[in-house]
Amino acid sequence: QVQLVESGGGLVQAGGSLRLSCAASGSIISINYMGWYRQSPGKQRELVAVILSGGSTNYADSVKGRVTISRDSAKNTVYLRIDSLEPEDTAVYYCNARIDTPYYRSGRDYWGQGTQITVSS
Repeated sequence: QVQLVESGGGLVQAGGSLRLSCAASGSIISINYMGWYRQSPGKQRELVAVILSGGSTNYADSVKGRVTISRDSAKNTVYLRIDSLEPEDTAVYYCNARIDTPYYRSGRDYWGQGTQITVSS
């Protein structure tokens, strides 16, 4: 079993910054990738950023230049820093990871419970 626990969401003013954290725990053999999705009312869930096992990163066009994804492999933790926050960034942010375990040795996707970011204008 694997658990992903997010933290760092909250209410911020437009133009501010914040950093989200997601820590994975459980029977982890290896982590193939970790990333962040978000979903706002009336919209589909979209990929924000992902970091692969080799360290390469991918970002959605909507956040390029304002977002940085990083990881602490020793702690099985991924971070998402968002600068110059806009009201359009308001959403529930979900941590996602592809993880190999003794039960699913070829890997399986896991999701956190989500953390709310609200940006006021």
